[in-house]
Amino acid sequence: MYLVNGSPSTTFDVADRGLHYGDGLFETIAIDRRQAVFLAQHLRRLQTGCQRLRLPVPDLHLLADEIASLCQAAPEHGQAVIKIIITRGVGGRGYRQPEPIQSSRILSLHPFPDYPDSFQEQGIAARFCQTRLGVSPALAGIKHLNRLEQVLARAEWSDTATQEGLLLNVDGHVIEGTMSNLFYVKDGVVYTALLTRSGVAGVVRGLVMELCRQQPLKLVEHDYTPAALLAADEVFLSNAIIGLWPVRQIDGHVFQVGVLTRHLQSQLRHLKALDREVGHAL
Repeated sequence: MYLVNGSPSTTFDVADRGLHYGDGLFETIAIDRRQAVFLAQHLRRLQTGCQRLRLPVPDLHLLADEIASLCQAAPEHGQAVIKIIITRGVGGRGYRQPEPIQSSRILSLHPFPDYPDSFQEQGIAARFCQTRLGVSPALAGIKHLNRLEQVLARAEWSDTATQEGLLLNVDGHVIEGTMSNLFYVKDGVVYTALLTRSGVAGVVRGLVMELCRQQPLKLVEHDYTPAALLAADEVFLSNAIIGLWPVRQIDGHVFQVGVLTRHLQSQLRHLKALDREVGHAL
């Protein structure tokens, strides 16, 4: 099911700059029992991304209403996924922005991925990818539409034994997974990549970081190498759909599912339950 600028449709203007230049942003939101999970955080990130790209910020209350409308088509007692795309809208040939900018918004409802429970419990296997992320401080952190690096990286493997690929940037620093943010634990300290030059600052990444600060657990954002990651005591991944997955293996290097990983999984589930009680307050 799709909504294009608020109306049910599966057609889109071929002159849109999102198609021509990847000129826009997107959000991927989990739906649980017809309610968007961490909606306020997703809409705040969307607002921040629009400001960074100098896109008009959509009416967030209107967007929330459209999301709620799509949620009614999701399974009553199950899960689904909503994707939001905001583009700079229709424009002529060339990079110059149209004046005035009339943004486009596309919302779509999708089935929830059929991930086995073992990914949450026993963890997943990952591998390092050969594709490297470029360095771009102007775009770092935001979830813009230019995702060819991730597409190329995901094409590097097809075996079902590997669930995620890990990406370095051109400076040789470990940044994230193809679809996830990455954390590791060493001597009781939680580490994650500094995303000022590459990468996407995920909503659940931000929630995990806030949980660490509240515990308090020592949290460090820094540039690190594959060697530092492979020397970790625990490794885990996060995104809005998977929540938090332990990593049990990277290119044959084995990790245990540790105490801090289990603790943060539990805390994240608690946050999700609280979010459901609060509802869609923006």
